[in-house]
Amino acid sequence: MALLVHLKTVSELRGRGDRIAKVTFRGQSFYSRVLENCEDVADFDETFRWPVASTIDRNEMLEIQVFNYSKVFSNKLIGTFCMVLQKVVEENHVEVTDTLIDDNNAIIKTSLCVEVRYQGTDGTVGSWDDGDFLGDEALQEEEKDSQETDGLLPGSRPSSRPPGEKSFRRAGRSVFSAMKLGKNRSHKEEPQRPDEPAVLEMEDLDHLAIRLADGLDPDSVSLASVTALTTNVSNKRSKPDIKMEPSAGRPMDYQVSITVIEARQLVGLNMDPVVCVEVGDDKKYTSMKESTNCPYYNEYFVFDFHVSPDVMFDKIIKLSVIHSKNLLRSGTLVGSFKMDVGTVYSQPEHQFHHKWAILSDPDDISSGLKGYVKCDVAVVGKGDNIKTPHKANETDEDDIEGNLLLPEGVPPERQWARFYVKIYRAEGLPRMNTSLMANVKKAFIGENKDLVDPYVQVFFAGQKGKTSVQKSSYEPLWNEQVIFTDLFPPLCKRMKVQIRDSDKVNDVAIGTHFIDLRKISNDGDKGFLPTLGPAWVNMYGSTRNYTLLDEHQDLNEGLGEGVSFRARLLLGLAVEILDTSNPELTSSTEVQVEQATPISESCAGKMEEFFLFGAFLEASMIDRRNGDKPITFEVTIGNYGNEVDGLARPQRPRPRKEPGDEEEVDLIQNSSDDEASDGGDLASVSSTPPMRPQVTDRNYFHLPYLERKPCIYIKSWWPDQRRRLYNANIMDHIADKLEEGLNDVQEMIKTEKSYPERRLRGVLEELSCGCCHFLSLAEKDQGHSSRTRLDRERLKSCLRELESMGQQARTLRAQVKRHTVRDKLRLCQNFLQRLRFLADEPQHSIPDVFIWMMSNNKRVAYARVPSKDLLFSIVEEETGKDCAKVKTLFLKLPGKRGFGSAGWTVQAKLELYMWLGLSKQRKDFLCGLPCGFEEVKAAQGLGLHTFPPVSLVYAKKQVFQLRAHMYQARSLFAADSSGLSDPFARVFFINQSQCTEVLNETLCPTWDQMLVFDNLELYGEAQELRDDPPIIVIEIYDQDTMGKADFMGRTFAKPLVKMADEEYCPPRFPPQLEYYQIYRGNATAGDLLAAFELLQIGPAGKADLPPIHGPVDMDRGPIMPVPVGIRPVLSKYRVEVLFWGLRDLKRVNLAQVDRPRVDIECAGKGVQSSLIHNYKKNPNFNTLVKWFEVDLPENELLHPPLNIRVVDCRAFGRYTLVGSHAVSSLRRFIYRPPDRSAPSWNTAVRLLRRCHVPCNGGSSSHSTGEVVVNMEPEVPIKKLETMVKLDATSDAVVKVDVAEEEKEKKKKKKGTAEEPDEEEPDESMLDWWSKYFASIDTMKEQLRQQEPSGIDLEEKDEMDNTEGLKGPMKGKEKARTAKEEKKKKTQSSGSGQGSEAPEKKKPKIDELKVYPKELESEFDNFEDWLHTFNLLRGKTGDDEDGSTEEERIVGRFKGSLCVYKVPLPEDVSWEAGYDPTYGMFQGIPSNDPINVLVRVYVVRATDLHPADINGKADPYIAIRLGKTDIRDKENYISKQLNPVFGKSFDIEASFPMESMLTVAVYDWDLVGTDDLIGETKIDLENRFYSKHRATCGIAQTYSTHGYNIWRDPMKPSQILTRLCKDSKVDGPHFGPPGRVKVANRVFTGPSEIEDENGQKKPTEEHVALSALRHWEDIPRAGCRLVPEHVETRPLLNPDKPGIEQGRLELWVDMFPMDMPAPGTPLDISPRKPKKYELRVIIWNTDEVVLEDDDFFTGEKSSDIFVRGWLKGQQEDKQDTDVHYHSLTGEGNFNWRYLFPFDYLAAEEKIVISKKESMFSWDETEYKIPARLTLQIWDADHFSADDFLGAIELDLNRFPRGAKTAKQCTMDMATGEVDVPLVSIFKQKRVKGWWPLLARNENDEFELTGKVEAELHLLTAEEAEKNPVGLARNEPDPLEKPNRPDTSFIWFLNPLKSARYFLWHTYRWLLLKLLLLLLLLLLLALFLYSVPGYLVKKILRA
Repeated sequence: MALLVHLKTVSELRGRGDRIAKVTFRGQSFYSRVLENCEDVADFDETFRWPVASTIDRNEMLEIQVFNYSKVFSNKLIGTFCMVLQKVVEENHVEVTDTLIDDNNAIIKTSLCVEVRYQGTDGTVGSWDDGDFLGDEALQEEEKDSQETDGLLPGSRPSSRPPGEKSFRRAGRSVFSAMKLGKNRSHKEEPQRPDEPAVLEMEDLDHLAIRLADGLDPDSVSLASVTALTTNVSNKRSKPDIKMEPSAGRPMDYQVSITVIEARQLVGLNMDPVVCVEVGDDKKYTSMKESTNCPYYNEYFVFDFHVSPDVMFDKIIKLSVIHSKNLLRSGTLVGSFKMDVGTVYSQPEHQFHHKWAILSDPDDISSGLKGYVKCDVAVVGKGDNIKTPHKANETDEDDIEGNLLLPEGVPPERQWARFYVKIYRAEGLPRMNTSLMANVKKAFIGENKDLVDPYVQVFFAGQKGKTSVQKSSYEPLWNEQVIFTDLFPPLCKRMKVQIRDSDKVNDVAIGTHFIDLRKISNDGDKGFLPTLGPAWVNMYGSTRNYTLLDEHQDLNEGLGEGVSFRARLLLGLAVEILDTSNPELTSSTEVQVEQATPISESCAGKMEEFFLFGAFLEASMIDRRNGDKPITFEVTIGNYGNEVDGLARPQRPRPRKEPGDEEEVDLIQNSSDDEASDGGDLASVSSTPPMRPQVTDRNYFHLPYLERKPCIYIKSWWPDQRRRLYNANIMDHIADKLEEGLNDVQEMIKTEKSYPERRLRGVLEELSCGCCHFLSLAEKDQGHSSRTRLDRERLKSCLRELESMGQQARTLRAQVKRHTVRDKLRLCQNFLQRLRFLADEPQHSIPDVFIWMMSNNKRVAYARVPSKDLLFSIVEEETGKDCAKVKTLFLKLPGKRGFGSAGWTVQAKLELYMWLGLSKQRKDFLCGLPCGFEEVKAAQGLGLHTFPPVSLVYAKKQVFQLRAHMYQARSLFAADSSGLSDPFARVFFINQSQCTEVLNETLCPTWDQMLVFDNLELYGEAQELRDDPPIIVIEIYDQDTMGKADFMGRTFAKPLVKMADEEYCPPRFPPQLEYYQIYRGNATAGDLLAAFELLQIGPAGKADLPPIHGPVDMDRGPIMPVPVGIRPVLSKYRVEVLFWGLRDLKRVNLAQVDRPRVDIECAGKGVQSSLIHNYKKNPNFNTLVKWFEVDLPENELLHPPLNIRVVDCRAFGRYTLVGSHAVSSLRRFIYRPPDRSAPSWNTAVRLLRRCHVPCNGGSSSHSTGEVVVNMEPEVPIKKLETMVKLDATSDAVVKVDVAEEEKEKKKKKKGTAEEPDEEEPDESMLDWWSKYFASIDTMKEQLRQQEPSGIDLEEKDEMDNTEGLKGPMKGKEKARTAKEEKKKKTQSSGSGQGSEAPEKKKPKIDELKVYPKELESEFDNFEDWLHTFNLLRGKTGDDEDGSTEEERIVGRFKGSLCVYKVPLPEDVSWEAGYDPTYGMFQGIPSNDPINVLVRVYVVRATDLHPADINGKADPYIAIRLGKTDIRDKENYISKQLNPVFGKSFDIEASFPMESMLTVAVYDWDLVGTDDLIGETKIDLENRFYSKHRATCGIAQTYSTHGYNIWRDPMKPSQILTRLCKDSKVDGPHFGPPGRVKVANRVFTGPSEIEDENGQKKPTEEHVALSALRHWEDIPRAGCRLVPEHVETRPLLNPDKPGIEQGRLELWVDMFPMDMPAPGTPLDISPRKPKKYELRVIIWNTDEVVLEDDDFFTGEKSSDIFVRGWLKGQQEDKQDTDVHYHSLTGEGNFNWRYLFPFDYLAAEEKIVISKKESMFSWDETEYKIPARLTLQIWDADHFSADDFLGAIELDLNRFPRGAKTAKQCTMDMATGEVDVPLVSIFKQKRVKGWWPLLARNENDEFELTGKVEAELHLLTAEEAEKNPVGLARNEPDPLEKPNRPDTSFIWFLNPLKSARYFLWHTYRWLLLKLLLLLLLLLLLALFLYSVPGYLVKKILRA
């Protein structure tokens, strides 16, 4: 549905002026183009189109306003025309001429003529007239020229149409902008001709934009597509894809590294846990830790893989904890955790660092969590660099819940869920075994079987399930479901569904489909669980013909791009969250398979007949191997059209006719071809007739189609699920437009065009309009019986996403400013990814279309086109991007054959027109073809006019001449072993090709050649060809003397077309040179600078064409150069070259390089260095600076590269090429004279380095522009950021007083700390390591601040602006920030000892700078004046050889370049002492050899790659420099992957011969050679000569003694004096004490220093140091000086290129030998652990649970003892004696444990050394946390003791014990309540009660006892002086406990215990019994005596 408004003319205007019209409907406005200088009639003649989603209401209005346009002021309204659309709605088409009304609603004379049409929905309005499907052809033609200043304004821009809207005013004419296919940049000279598109320069656009926006400020102007204004691409061709090779299936190197740190809260009593780490099928185990629930491992595992990314990312990482595993038994699983590699890889930095994995038991899903494992997981591909967080001492108390091993947005409590994968049926399976046997059977018993036995296998999260096998069936029916049970959301991204063929020998895959769970679910608050179908999924794979050994079998496994349709499968997926409390639930996670309820035929969609049409307009570039046999092209969709091996022919369903259906069909097709007999039915024609190719040139052939173009058509039946594809298409259009816009912006930034931010605003506007548009179009997609739940939910979530994206785009647009363009561009890239993700439809419908080239009935090469790209829709936005367009396809080889260089040669290039749609909509299937053809039908029965043509014959042809101006190429691929190439270019157009000349030995050829193609015949309308010429293919080859030329790369271009009736004049002609990116496979391989023009030869023949001037250079032979208007304008430049020296030259042809020379060449001119006479003795040049002059283009972007070549001069005048380097861009070497007009050097900041402004700082008075910097001795550098930078001549005095601030801080600190400020650390206790650890804390703090501030602010900013947004992002963001806040709070407010202490210490320890990367990356490679150019030789490797740039390096040239225009401007003044021989390179040091003492300090290594089978390594350091080779082999560190070396090495070297330092880490082996783990190389020479002074880092403070002693032999004042002298800066003037003046800066600081004895002496060093630390603020000469530092360098191993093997922390000092000698090296040897003794007295226990039942009395009691240990493995466990028979849970012990241990205070770890096993060669050192474990046990005589409870106390921070047993509660140990923490290392002695806990059946903690203990810590010396006995022994024995008698054993004293037992328990019972007995006795006596008495009484005896 759309409303079309054709604005024709406005007449009777007054006066003369520029006119512009604005048309508004439903609040969306379009502007017309500006008509300049029109008088009374303005002939606009433009069409505007509004696609409408909801039908137009009769009362809606259309408004047209006409303005006088002004460039400077706002537009003046002439009049307005309003129209109610009632008549339009009724009649669909209205033409009106009417007068306008002015502002006051008065009618004015001016009148306007307009035509309005309305297209309703599918046939709701009347009958279709011609052209309603795609709008009027006539209209289209008129529209071609009206392409204009399309919408330059916010809110009013035509591009507020949805992207990809092929509107009649094509806003997005930049289809080719990404490839920059021939843009026409205009010139301003000439006024534009009426039939030209209005092409504007950027500046005009800006004026216009500002204008039309009614004077908006330039910060809010946005631009529509720039290229839309500068390119004319019409809509008949779609964009070809330039990258050829499929990268999917190619294997790569991956490394998965996992560190298992520790486990906590493992469920179970007294376990011996082992962690098993599995990646894919590889398993590795940690060591076993005995009887602990919280084992500490810190073990590192590495897995190496070489597989394709798809396989890699589907591998499962599984961590499982196993209890008591040993050699004989496999142990029992406690719990496991699994996730796929892809999840890790998609994390930031591809890693999880220090996260806790939640363990769950797969066999019992009702049982809740089983513990946590803390680990680091990282996945590195080749070339990924991982930033590992700094491995400093990990003391932070872990917040487990806040650091779970889960990706962002996954809830911590995951629930169990069932995944039901329902497999219904499959269709179209291929034959899977040979038909030999089948034919025999058929002959004998007439049995005709399908030759395949399919079943379906489903893989998910490391488990697999399979359905039953359906014997012999091409259309198997299963109706089964495979059920997986896993936690939800699962951490495995993909589910693999595979149809396999069951076979006796081995089953093979028929086809594979991956279900990406992220695409079928949504985790937002309005999201939905994964759901799918029932829907058909299509499977692709190898070709269908059956062979025993299928070379493309991998394709069927889902690796790589399938080359043929294999089958389609009807499946569904549902997820049900389980209620684990339900007792009926089966609790195992085994995969189950059961029957599923069958579904109805139609539930996957109503079967519809689809029609596919294709016309082959050209087939060229056919590889010569296929050139001898006839060729035919076959097109297939599914199995339809597959004549050769389609098999299992799909049954054609006869459409069931409902009454009323028929009329509709007739109505649309005007003939009932369905009613006709089958003979007259539409048969399919799916392949072109065979034809013999003809030769194009020596490499390629073409098919001579000439004017007769063969066609194909196929009828096929598919479920009608077009809506899915339509929605995807709309989103694709939005995404394409966005991508194109972003490419524009990048291009503008790259080429430094003005105002990229405006273009970005335009892009965002297009995006937000596109999103709105999607909402309106997709809304109407409701009801539809076959819509699945996923369709509905996806639609909802797409609507939500796009709505929020539209809003975000609008907010973002407002934030785009000049300086934020780059950041916002990155955010827009995220939009693009989101759109692409949403557009990918998980439920397939119509299979993809394959085009195969067949030679001799064999399949040779193919192309695959997604069916959605070809799908037709009445609504334009929903149409596929290639539907009814001519698409250029390059056919490629199938499967693995297409990898590598074989895959880069084009097999064939097709120009193919395609259309796919419902048969009943096929009326317009030819509409997009180039016009001017007649149809040729197959002669067949009736109803011919409805039949599609078999071929098209073009009557019209135009003759053209193509001129290809090939100027130059750069950065080409090195194809020869010399490291160079002999390139020539071959240009293909239609069926002709020509070559440029071959230029020998270069990677940057300047051909400067024009190729002319004559008599090109193109078929079709002239006008269309002008807008839509075919593309030109340019291939670049390397000429070889032997054999055929090697392919080096390919690019495409579109020529600029000139018709015979146009003039050859600006703005379009002559064309300008452009860069085209050259691709080789998927990789870029250089750029081509060229221009192409296609000139029509008119009736007058070639005479009309612009003249071709013959060859100018006679010496080049008959080669025509690029003509003058096109080649660049040149100016004279001077290139100065600094020749310094050559380094590391490798041998050439086995001979050493002895007398090298460097040749520099640029644009044909050049210069040679002096000869190095003996490379071995001195590899430096003796003449340093030479220059040459050369003509270079004015436009810097067109500068040719500069080539550096090194040749070796051998005997007899022979030269050999050693290696070469091409400097592709000279920009960084261009010297621009300083701009004198700049108001201050702040604006000319980039000229700072080279600016020659004399400084006016004569005397030291303040008035001459001093800046005072006040320094305090102890201020950490952060505070000094307040320094104010002023310009070079300012007069300000800035005093930065830091002292006050510092005092304030101190006060605050005192306020918060709970304890008084700690005393200053004692100097004698501090060493270098104190400084190092303090610095690491600072670094981590800085990184932490950067993270939240940098990123979160940005996001928060976004979030606040989109406050109205309820996207799924919101909640997560909030949660995250809240978490961060919480963390910060806990960090700051934690108890006094815990977190305050380190902070208080901070200012008092001097720090150094720890760089988490190499020093080079911080200081720009130290190339401040000396650059290093790598010399290359040998071919560039392609991916599969795995050869890298590194291996091609044969040496390095050191030197520099300076390029400037000559003559220089007058006002560049030279300083005094200018030496003309050095030109621009003033003040460089001499390059004579110099002797240097190199001192290398190696601190430690982290994360080394294991080198031994036990997963560890025995590392040692090896250092190489020149001839010195130090191997520190005897000091290897046993079994360590994070060794601390702490060593320094002194080496004497002489630069330049020995300047490359290699520090390597080797693995020591007892037998065999030692293996290299990794090495790092440091170029010392660049550091030595750098202005940053990297010889010896400048410390933070100056001191003459102690741990912070000054290392440099020169004092700060001497260094300062030297620097000032070298850089010709006035100074230093040491003024009154404590002040120094350098140039116009004054630095202040302390003026006294203390020596060792505490005497104060005056000194100038402090102020000098303060000046050095701020040297970068010195005007002109300033630069940052390297501070005292430690750098972290990655270790690399040449065998595993590109993958880090660990990191090394080190630093290097260099001291010239002619200076005073430096002091002794710093002592950085690792700290020795301090010996301590911990004495633990167990006094009593209480409330211990009672375990035993008494044998006699059944009474509960316990035989209690307490066990304790300190070091991990319990080797030092100690038990008290047993307190027998405690009936109350009370126990008395008075028992002492003694634990001696070695402790590293800085790392808070205990160090233990022991042999790992009896076979170990030597002891291994372990570092474990200092934790004391106390457990209570119940002793049993005959069975194992029972564990009752435990507590673990971290000696650095454990809860203070309770004073009494009553106050002792469970909360003290669970950490849920804040309790005061103490450290035994500070308190020394602690006594109290602590709770003991264990887990009950429900996995909850319960209190099982309390223990009273006393902890006493002594150093080893104190312990020796004051010895005590173990247990209750001498010396200092403890008294015996006073235990109640029952605790004695009963058989020693049976009576006593019996008495105790009986009396104690049963006394009341006994007393009662006694009473009862007495009563009974009385009664008995009574009864006994009664008769006697009675008798007596009766007888009265």
